[in-house]
Amino acid sequence: MKKKIIIYLLLIVVLVFLIIKGAERFNGNNTDHEDFRNTSHLILTKHARCRMDCRQITIDEIKEILKNGNINRAKSGIGAKGDSTYALDGYSHENQHIRVVVAPENKRLVVITCIDLDKEWHCDCN
Repeated sequence: MKKKIIIYLLLIVVLVFLIIKGAERFNGNNTDHEDFRNTSHLILTKHARCRMDCRQITIDEIKEILKNGNINRAKSGIGAKGDSTYALDGYSHENQHIRVVVAPENKRLVVITCIDLDKEWHCDCN
């Protein structure tokens, strides 16, 4: 009986540790996971390019938001491919309110999409 209790307690401790470590990924203070700020190797998906074009968002504005934007924890999390995604919100030098969603991949940063938070643009991106 004591063995089972010890095993359960160890499992609980491990589970709590994993939950805490997972939460640290999105706390904004953990510099180990700031790969989403590195703009030296950006990959723009077809969807992101289309959204940038129809919403008049430039690559310089994308880089600006990635560098200076605030992490939107409600929109960040696990992506469709099981990877970590980060949503960063901010204002560009042209005062456009933009959200950029990215996923770090090895030493690269994949730009998934970008959104103008103040204006509804007509886009036909499939």
